[in-house]
Amino acid sequence: MKIENVEIVELNAENWYDCCELEVSEEQKEYIEPNAISISQSKFETTLKPYAIYAEEKVVGFLMYNSVQEELDGYWVYRIMVDKQFQGKGIGKAATKLMMAEMTKSLNAQKIIVGYHPKNLGAHNLYASLGFIDNGDRFGKEMAVIKEVTTD
Repeated sequence: MKIENVEIVELNAENWYDCCELEVSEEQKEYIEPNAISISQSKFETTLKPYAIYAEEKVVGFLMYNSVQEELDGYWVYRIMVDKQFQGKGIGKAATKLMMAEMTKSLNAQKIIVGYHPKNLGAHNLYASLGFIDNGDRFGKEMAVIKEVTTD
């Protein structure tokens, strides 16, 4: 799937290592696990779907969601990150839109949920701009925001 110059591609033998080399900024490191941990997790929790984020045919980010419903009767986004060199260019927002479209198409998802640390303002601004709502749900140190998906 593609929006302008951004596309998401299922993790594969050609892109997994590039995803492992990506890094967030220093101040974001406390909010997100390294991609290598997420990729390893997906090999043991087989309902997790990892993807590389490409911009102009270069791996610039990583995302992963669960293909089964969990808490709050929705499908959870486990990870989304864009390398520190490519942040602030709309890539994360485009990739999140592509991911939501894929989840809606392949899973018939009607509710998509993301958990993140309340102090992670980048995540907060991204999800708020895409219509995710904070209903006060909290899971440990994370807040959960919800997007009700409507199919037209």
